[in-house]
Amino acid sequence: MNNPIRGRVVSATALTLAVAAVLTACGAGDNDSTDARTTKDTPRATPAGQVHDPLVATFDGGLYILDGDTLELAATIELPGFNRVNPAGDDDHVIVSTSSGFRVLDATGQSLTDITYPGAKPGHVVRHAGKTALFTDGTGEVNVLDPADLSGGTKPAGRTYTSAEAHHGVAIELGNGELLTTLGTETKRTGALVVDKDDKEIARNEDCPGVHGEAAARDEAVAVGCEDGVLLYKDGEFTKIDAPDDYGRIGNQAGSDASPVLLGDYKSDPDAELERPTRISLIDTGTAKLRLVDLGTSYSFRSLGRGPHGEALVLGTDGALQVIDPATGKVQKRISVVDAWQEPLDWQQPRPTLFVRDHTAYVSEPGKRKLHAVDIESGEKTASVTLPESTNELSGVDSGH
Repeated sequence: MNNPIRGRVVSATALTLAVAAVLTACGAGDNDSTDARTTKDTPRATPAGQVHDPLVATFDGGLYILDGDTLELAATIELPGFNRVNPAGDDDHVIVSTSSGFRVLDATGQSLTDITYPGAKPGHVVRHAGKTALFTDGTGEVNVLDPADLSGGTKPAGRTYTSAEAHHGVAIELGNGELLTTLGTETKRTGALVVDKDDKEIARNEDCPGVHGEAAARDEAVAVGCEDGVLLYKDGEFTKIDAPDDYGRIGNQAGSDASPVLLGDYKSDPDAELERPTRISLIDTGTAKLRLVDLGTSYSFRSLGRGPHGEALVLGTDGALQVIDPATGKVQKRISVVDAWQEPLDWQQPRPTLFVRDHTAYVSEPGKRKLHAVDIESGEKTASVTLPESTNELSGVDSGH
């Protein structure tokens, strides 16, 4: 890819005024540059250049695109509302969940494309086995695409599956063409089913109350979270792995092809307005056993990640990134990255967020408008930047899946 090309300078004051017009719902070595090209919300904006391994961070009313090595702010795209971002699965694109559906952002080229997947409440985006599955909560529709086809600039041909009822769900297509997707309604979620390439149902399990989230481990073992453990799909069969507590919710998970063990959160208080857990779950997909590890610090749903060798990574509210051996549950090291913080009650409010790509952990620090890059193995902070606005979600391109 070419090196990023700077455009005209946009001051923080001017940017704030511009953003306010379109808003709707929702240390040492710091690079304080705010050089950026501001682009209106149009898929036809002409990019000033290409960004190397871009990162994308959301702020209240738009998106920042940054160079993945230097963290230099390359572009600002105004986009009203509460937006979410996920890797599309290739070198160039990021999927943006907007109020009207999924939109495809050419992060390398710094512009929104014409490719959209309309629908109310766009939710989970899952990359696996060279395919990317989009789940639209408001319709129950699943769209599966090959991210390599996004480079053509037009909507790629893909697979569409519609759930029996709309719900907050998730789907993943396996390497053999099987599609695992959740079961539920607007008020109750119960489990998951699997269909073959022709959408014929081949497996079902409804012993997973409150099903939420997914992750894939080595040998294509896939788990979805439940309010009492996880539901594992492996070798064509479902297996329930129970939590040690009657209520043991695992709603967010992170997997790695380098490990048979999945990393999950763990909450055990069903009556809490917001439980700030200190324990994580490690789910061994080979033995179908679940281990809990107390980290001595709380974390949020945006705190989980996996390292290049399968390390389990958790960003704690003590400001440290904990590197954990998933096989033993032992914390191998703690890397101080940001100041101590507390998870807000509203899940849409900003909090420090972890995004991992290859050997680098990217961590946002909204309270200081900062973003940091950390080498996972050395623990060295390799870059930092101060941005015009506090950021919320953090993602980027990721062709490694």
